[in-house]
Amino acid sequence: MEKIGIGIIGGSGLYDMPGLTSREEIRVETPFGEPSDAFIVGTLEGKRVAFLPRHGRGHRLSPSELNFRANIYAMKTLGVERILSVSAVGSLKENLAPLDIVLPDQFFDRTRGRVSTFFGEGIVAHISFADPICPDLLRHVDAAARKTGIVPVKGGCYVCMEGPAFSTKAESNFYRQCGMDVIGMTNLQEAKLAREAEICYVTIALVTDYDCWHESHETVSTDMIIENLQKNCKAAQSIILQTVRDLNGERLCGCGETLKYAIITDKTAIPEAARRRLEPIVGKYLL
Repeated sequence: MEKIGIGIIGGSGLYDMPGLTSREEIRVETPFGEPSDAFIVGTLEGKRVAFLPRHGRGHRLSPSELNFRANIYAMKTLGVERILSVSAVGSLKENLAPLDIVLPDQFFDRTRGRVSTFFGEGIVAHISFADPICPDLLRHVDAAARKTGIVPVKGGCYVCMEGPAFSTKAESNFYRQCGMDVIGMTNLQEAKLAREAEICYVTIALVTDYDCWHESHETVSTDMIIENLQKNCKAAQSIILQTVRDLNGERLCGCGETLKYAIITDKTAIPEAARRRLEPIVGKYLL
């Protein structure tokens, strides 16, 4: 199969990628089950990319139902080295207004029981996750946005909550007191699994509302979010197009060697089933 270097994960409101030519649908089987949908593979700005609607076409999957492992594993088997992930978020700061775009560089996990590792069942690895976003890819996306005339907020902390209900006022105000910036329901698991798979990852966070803490935005509604998403998705698509146009084949970060010193299990003790299951991810380290 042809190597596809760039993956795009579309969140709420972004279920397709305009400008993608020579399109074909590819269904990828994984040891972890089915991804959210078929991948739409094609050419964008002269480069081969794979697009995946995170929630499936028609938005069929809730955040708690997403098979994050299958989605990221499939990206890895397609040859993806960089993932541009688009996500709807609520703002926890007065200065982050609806329709703003944030490029977070930190996460805080408030999910419950979601599987966010490929490891276990015979093979143990402990990755470094102090800086969960690839700094090189973040720099590329920030620069690309500015070329299009969009000025994103670079940096900030994304609280990943369980959902699918939105926050209570008590929760929202607690996150604000802790200094968090935006809140969403999906990206922490993607970022962690992408790091384990040695894939560069960045979140393009689209602010849709002020969560429920703001006096003039006490009620967060799906209608409000969808309306703002539709406005913001065009901006996100412009950023992605420019980023893909600017990216070259060389990675200047350490994401591609994340597992070099992370695998703890003795090679001779790893079961054959575990080797086969994780071959695309750990194969080069188990020779």
